[in-house]
Amino acid sequence: MAPSATSEILVPQVGWAKEAQVGKHVHGAEEKTPLEAISHGPIVQAGIPEFSTYEEHRKHILIHTAAVFRDFSRKGFTEGQSGHISVRDPEFEHYIWMNPLGKHFGLMTAGDLICLDVNTGKVVGGNKSKPANAAGFLIHSEIHKARPDVHAICHAHTDAGRTWSVFAKGLDMLNQDICILHNSIAVYNSYGGIVFAAEEGRNIAQALGPKNKTAILLNHGLLSTGSTVDEAGFLFGLLDRGCAIQLTVEAARAGNPALVKHIITDEEAEYNFKMSSEKNILYREAQPDLDYEFAMAGPGVIERGVENMKIDHGE
Repeated sequence: MAPSATSEILVPQVGWAKEAQVGKHVHGAEEKTPLEAISHGPIVQAGIPEFSTYEEHRKHILIHTAAVFRDFSRKGFTEGQSGHISVRDPEFEHYIWMNPLGKHFGLMTAGDLICLDVNTGKVVGGNKSKPANAAGFLIHSEIHKARPDVHAICHAHTDAGRTWSVFAKGLDMLNQDICILHNSIAVYNSYGGIVFAAEEGRNIAQALGPKNKTAILLNHGLLSTGSTVDEAGFLFGLLDRGCAIQLTVEAARAGNPALVKHIITDEEAEYNFKMSSEKNILYREAQPDLDYEFAMAGPGVIERGVENMKIDHGE
């Protein structure tokens, strides 16, 4: 008789596995930049590109902003007309580019974006065929004014973000990835209704503080910032997934109180932050998803209209 096909299968005993005993953790590559550390071999990944003219830099920013919107659509970060992304103009630092009200994220092109003066709200360039989102401008303009280091801001009403926001709590460092936001998540623990006043925008900017990269807004949603729109977009997705993971962990623990929640130590979280939260590595983190959007849209689609994106200073 032929031997059973299952005769060699080993069935583990029921119960919890013993925790492996390990020695002291040794960190490495601390003398390297994050891109040098992650790149194996003679080629080092390129960081944020540089441009010889403001015009070329502006085109790159607008094209990538449109791609980030499409990535947000694919990830389900849409809720009617809610949600907005702003990016600071490379030449005129008090001007920001934003999405038009009512344009679906998944259809966004570079030629759809509007340029606004953060100090006056005046439309100073771009596509003037649709209005901007008033609530979005009041939030983003106050953050851009308060944080000169911030070049891009993303805000949307995601399911996981809105759900976790009701607790007015930050996130635990539950896994390697969320350590990118170690000590960088603010919580705005007040809800003042739809933002139709500059004061509420200033409140959100104040809650974000001088150094945080992201914020959880009570009963509202999530917000991220970055040195590039690529970074801000990636951090937004990371924060949303962090909320989803935290909700799942808390639900599992509530169902089985015997479960122990292991949180990454501050030492390890700080090391992960150092090696994975620098602006060039965060720019690179966004590129696979954006490359996918460019490929799915087809040549020239996301870039459409970028040649017409001019600044006229509202004249």
